[in-house]
Amino acid sequence: MRTAFLAGMGLLTGLAVAGCSSTAPEPQNMARTTVQTAPADLQLTCASAAATSAGVDANKVLPVGSSQLDATRYQVDLNASGQRYTCVVDNMGNVTSVQKAA
Repeated sequence: MRTAFLAGMGLLTGLAVAGCSSTAPEPQNMARTTVQTAPADLQLTCASAAATSAGVDANKVLPVGSSQLDATRYQVDLNASGQRYTCVVDNMGNVTSVQKAA
């Protein structure tokens, strides 16, 4: 009886372990790694440009998000003292647009 019980427990343990194993997707296929964010220096360049546009101190502007638009340009979303701005900057640090977001 004890042998049957132990064999049954071994089977249940084996099934529980088998049920927990899964293969994770490759890093490049994970949702969180598919968006390339703007480098920090380019986000700060946009923050400075948005501060000028909003007429606020640069210390009051925070990048809240960014994404790569193409091979050379990034979009940076900013909060300038409660006002939302969108900035487009290239990989050389040239700001091509700063617009107040709706």
